[in-house]
Amino acid sequence: MEGPLQTSIHVCRENGQWMSRLPEKLWDIPLYNLALPGSHDTMTYCLDKNSAVSGNESKLVKFLNKCMPCIVHPIIMKWSTTQVLTVTEQLEAGVRYLDFRIAHKARDPSTNLYFVHMVYTTVTVQDILWEVLRWLETHPQEVVILACRNFDGLTKKLHCRLIACIKEIFQCKLCPRNVVPTLRTMWQCGHQLIVSYEEDVEVEEHCELWPAIPYWWGNKTATRTLIQYLERMKRMGRPEKFFVAGINLTENLRYILLHPFGSLKKMTLQSLPCLKIWIKQQYPGPKKECINIVAGDFIGNDDFVKDVIDLNTKINPPLHCQSTGAGTNSISFSA
Repeated sequence: MEGPLQTSIHVCRENGQWMSRLPEKLWDIPLYNLALPGSHDTMTYCLDKNSAVSGNESKLVKFLNKCMPCIVHPIIMKWSTTQVLTVTEQLEAGVRYLDFRIAHKARDPSTNLYFVHMVYTTVTVQDILWEVLRWLETHPQEVVILACRNFDGLTKKLHCRLIACIKEIFQCKLCPRNVVPTLRTMWQCGHQLIVSYEEDVEVEEHCELWPAIPYWWGNKTATRTLIQYLERMKRMGRPEKFFVAGINLTENLRYILLHPFGSLKKMTLQSLPCLKIWIKQQYPGPKKECINIVAGDFIGNDDFVKDVIDLNTKINPPLHCQSTGAGTNSISFSA
C-alpha cells in the first residue's frame, strides 16, 4: 500500500466513533438532515481479477474481453476499482453510507451473491454483512446506511434469500422505515442500521427496508462539469429524506483512449483539491440547497471524510442553511 494513503488511513481512524461524539443539540435531528460521508461502489477493493465480465455490461465489452483478455481485462480492473480500503477500514475512517451493488453470477448453480462493478468480487454478500455486524457490535452508538442496489441477475427467490439473510444477521439493529431516524431515537431503540433496497415490491413487503435512496450521479469526466451538475441539482431542490451527492468522476471510452496509462484512481486524485473546496462550502439541513450524504471514490485519500463530518458544526441555533445565491434562511428541524 502506498505511503501517503497509509498515513491518511491512520489519521482517518480518529473518525471511527464520530457519531457518538456529536454534541447533544444534534441528537434529535433526523439523519437525513445531517452531513454523512459515504463511499461510492464500496466493494470494488476486492474485485476478482479472474472474474468474468458481469451480465450487465455491453456485448462489445464482453466480446473484446473474450477476444483479447490479456489486454482488456487489466484495463477493466484499472477503471472499475473505486476503493482500496476494506469495508471495516471504511467504517473506521468514518464512512456511514455503503454503496452495495449486488449480483448473482450468470450460470452459477449456487445461490451465492457477490458485489459487482463490471466484474464480480472475490467475497460474498453474506460474508460482508457479517463483517458489518461485527463492526457495529464494537461501535454501539454508530449508525450505518446500507444501500442495496443493482441486483444484476437476482430472481424473486434470490431477493427473498437476501432479505432473510439481512434480517437474520442484523435482527433488532435494523431500523424500520416508519421511525424518524434521529441519533437519540436510534440509540434508545438499539437500532444501528438503515437498509435502503432498490426494489419497490420487496420494500412494500418488509417494514425493515427503506426505499431506494436517490443518488446524484453526474456521469462526468471533468471536475468542473461535475460541480456544475451538483449545483444544478441543488437549485432544483433536495429530496425530502435521504439522498446522495456523488462527487465521483466517471470515465467513458473516449477518456480511456485519451489516457492509455491512466486509471480511475489517477482521475480521482487529480479532482480532490477542487472537490475539497466544494465540500467545505456545503451546509447540511432540510432546506432546498442543503446536502445530506456525500459519497466519493478512494475515500482513504485526502481529508474527504473529515471535511464532510465537519459540515455538521455549521448546525447551530438559530440554524441556517446558507448557499450561494440562496440568502440566509432559518431552518426548523422538526421530525
